[in-house]
Amino acid sequence: MTVSARRTSILVLVGLILLSFNLRPAAVSIGPVLAEVRDSFGMSPATAGLLTSMPVIAFAIFGALAPAAASRFGIHRVTLTAVLVVIVGLAGRAVTGSEPLFLLLSLLALSGMAMANVLLPSLVKLHFPDRIGLVTAIYTTALSTGLTAALVLTVPISDALGGWRYGLGAWAALAVVAAVPWVFLAAHDRNLERVARTVSFREVARTRLGLAMALFFGLQSLQAYAIFGWFAQLWRDSGYSATVAGVLAGVLAGTAIPLSLWLPNVLVRSADPRWVLFGVIACYPVGYVGLMIAPHDLAILWAVLVGIGTLTFPLILTLIGLRARTPEGTAALSAFTQATGYLIAAAGPFAVGLVHDASGGWTVPLGMLLALALPLFPIAAYVSKVRYVEDQLRVSPAAR
Repeated sequence: MTVSARRTSILVLVGLILLSFNLRPAAVSIGPVLAEVRDSFGMSPATAGLLTSMPVIAFAIFGALAPAAASRFGIHRVTLTAVLVVIVGLAGRAVTGSEPLFLLLSLLALSGMAMANVLLPSLVKLHFPDRIGLVTAIYTTALSTGLTAALVLTVPISDALGGWRYGLGAWAALAVVAAVPWVFLAAHDRNLERVARTVSFREVARTRLGLAMALFFGLQSLQAYAIFGWFAQLWRDSGYSATVAGVLAGVLAGTAIPLSLWLPNVLVRSADPRWVLFGVIACYPVGYVGLMIAPHDLAILWAVLVGIGTLTFPLILTLIGLRARTPEGTAALSAFTQATGYLIAAAGPFAVGLVHDASGGWTVPLGMLLALALPLFPIAAYVSKVRYVEDQLRVSPAAR
């Protein structure tokens, strides 16, 4: 590797880490101060529901557009544009006094987040084809750290600086730092010959691998959305104070941080990746049964186990990079997997809320989540086998 190539690799790695850290605050920083935001704008329950549903909308629409944009304009340029869009959206919504504009700017920030999120596996495939597990582990750890930081720090920042606008605006300031490496990397696209797209979103949708990956991603994201949306309330209903319930939710989210740095590389190096996936997925049903039996006395244990279950997310991102032969195929597979998967996931928090209200407790909702976790096992067995989405594009449906 030349000195120039080594410098580019280092810059890309720094860019991926900073970018990943800044992708989740756009989606989750609103939650801790939602009550204050609603009071400030006089926001109706329906509008608040729309606001909390926007991440799914953004992933479904803008995430699907990312591969075509990258093919046309260059993946580094599109990534830089996505970061700049996140900055404008986050900064703008922190200062606007208009409710419609607040919603529009939130969607703008989330659209940038969605496009960058889809392109991450493709960037790893392009720059680190022989270190997919290691680099995916690094950037998914940054994702988990950014998510946890946004959940934990938004309220303290708001209290320290004088209101929710500062709490939300702080993440825009941090995102400016994430844009710096991509300013230099965007010039890299001028040196790359443009290649006609050979793998499209629609073509991936017609492959068994694409459908399996989307279903796998959707079912695991459904679990995560339901967990982060409702488990703090579950612990409050079990007798804990709001503060302690928040700490338990933080334990659940924080469990993924150190393990995200380790498990994706283990998956790549494993002779039989099924058992890595099975071990992680199994933590969901064990944790749910535990929460049904002893939600209060063993809360920390169940929080840790369910937190390990959420590591399915970085593992499937690793698989996206492993189940395509080219960066372009990775981008198309990533777009279809995430855009379709998030649409499936959108039903999670909504269904849990309905079942909780109807049953008057948490046993039935937990049983529902347990049942929805079980299909992850056979799907994991399928996607863990070595196969490539490009190969399934070139064979007959019967051979797939």
